[in-house]
Amino acid sequence: MFENLTNKFEEIFSSLKKAPSLDEKQVDKGLRNIRQALLEADVSLPVVKEFIEKLKPKALGEEIIRSTSPGQMMVKIVYDELVNLLGDTSYDVNLNAVPPVSMMLVGLQGSGKTTTTAKIAKYLEKNKKKKIMMVSLDVYRPAAQEQLKFLGEQNNILTLPVIDGQLPSDICKRAISAANLNGADIILFDTAGRTQIDLQMMSEIKQIESIINPTENFLVADSLTGQVAAEVAKEFKNTINLTGIILTRADGDARGGAAVSMKYVSKVPIKFLGIGEKIDNLEVFHPDRIANRILGMGDIVSLVEKAAQNISEENIKKTEENLKKGNFSMEDYLTQLRQMKKMGGVEGVMSFLPGVSKIKSQMDQAGVDEKIITQNESIILSMTKKERENPKIIDGSRRKRIANGSGTDVATINKLLKQFKMMSEMMKKMSKGNVKGMTDKGIPPELFNQLK
Repeated sequence: MFENLTNKFEEIFSSLKKAPSLDEKQVDKGLRNIRQALLEADVSLPVVKEFIEKLKPKALGEEIIRSTSPGQMMVKIVYDELVNLLGDTSYDVNLNAVPPVSMMLVGLQGSGKTTTTAKIAKYLEKNKKKKIMMVSLDVYRPAAQEQLKFLGEQNNILTLPVIDGQLPSDICKRAISAANLNGADIILFDTAGRTQIDLQMMSEIKQIESIINPTENFLVADSLTGQVAAEVAKEFKNTINLTGIILTRADGDARGGAAVSMKYVSKVPIKFLGIGEKIDNLEVFHPDRIANRILGMGDIVSLVEKAAQNISEENIKKTEENLKKGNFSMEDYLTQLRQMKKMGGVEGVMSFLPGVSKIKSQMDQAGVDEKIITQNESIILSMTKKERENPKIIDGSRRKRIANGSGTDVATINKLLKQFKMMSEMMKKMSKGNVKGMTDKGIPPELFNQLK
């Protein structure tokens, strides 16, 4: 997410940090590079101009000149301004109304509105413990209502039954009655999208808003469209009481122009990021954490939260007990591989770590990709219970059998066993409290050597 922008900032800060002191010439050069990086990321020009104008007096202030580490101080100033630009704080969903609470999702066609409706429903069920009813108001796009119905059935979310020929206004009234009868706490209205903003679209959305009186009007915008997404938000805000933005496809957006421009241009906060196709691939937008990630400083808090959501307490306790005894088996390793898959795989985890561009470079050089997790999982599953508990007994003939069972070769089995040995030694050190934290140099190269 936002890799290109992160790489640019890391390059800029790397040169600034090396300087024992900063003069006006160096600061100007740094600001020019930041300006160029933001423009290349498709950040809106007025946003870039104001951002640089706010940075310059602070960057040339006495605080920077007298600082023992002017480069680090410059990073801090850029971080603070970036957080302000992204929106200062995260925003919770507004549930302040008599149930059933209505929420409306609007946006252009192809922005991922229907899928996002199901994601928000799942989020509210899981995190707010609410009963949700989803309602499709898209009577124009073929099979749009059926798509939402399918997503509801697939994820066990209540969906209003479809009646052919009903107008959106009639569907709204029927939905409110049905929600009351079914004891739903929240109704999510998925409105029809258009290929472009037009008078008919805005008129219909305004009419729906007057009927359902929503506490939230979410604009679902495609992050890949860059600053255009912010302009779309501005147009919608001129028609309805837009309360929040949900940026979809953020995981595939290497530039970040939409995220950086959105709050300044539209005056509406980003509330959620869509980070994948799965129903739970939705995360709350935290400006401070996103600023950290954009500047290459990682987002450990979000990584810990992600781990807590995907890793069972029972598995954690079991691994802890084994580590206390000095044991780390292939079963434990298999559990860790599966947990990593749940958290988005190798890249999903690495994207939250400091110095992500250096780590990714190491991964590319070592030939590490997501297939390794699946392959290693297949190899371990081809082992007997005794072999998983004690890999030391895996001799030549056993390696051949495991290779045949997993569709690999003996050389691949040897790589896994070497990798496991290193992991086992690391885990033993961790159990003794003898592990050093990650440095800005990335992951120790010897770990990647085991994966080559």
